Amino acid sequence: MPPLSRLLTLLGALGMLSGVALGAFAAHGLRQRLPPDALAVFRTGVEYHIYHALGLLAVAQLAARIAVSRCLRWGGILLAAGIVLFSGTLYMLALTGARGWAYVTPLGGIAWLAGWALVALAVWRHREHG
Repeated sequence: MPPLSRLLTLLGALGMLSGVALGAFAAHGLRQRLPPDALAVFRTGVEYHIYHALGLLAVAQLAARIAVSRCLRWGGILLAAGIVLFSGTLYMLALTGARGWAYVTPLGGIAWLAGWALVALAVWRHREHG
């Protein structure tokens, strides 16, 4: 397995592991402890966390099949960073109520947009050999 594919598979699998664990924590541990609006924020974090962990697994498969480029490498890195920035700040906002986290959350969304754009660009630029 190529190094980038291995890294992205590892990040995707850890992302899924943590996303499922946080979803279970929300469903079983936070339901009675957080107000409904804070629980909804937490669940939004989990939802996007899992979507993008699955995305990392897909990009890892892509990295195993096409020549790795800077676009593909940075695309994967930005997808992983987006999980931390977007979902992570939603978790902190829901758990602490500290509104300052809301200012960081859009950076995660921007990371995801840029990451997916770079993955698309990598595929667009790829030329089949053979």
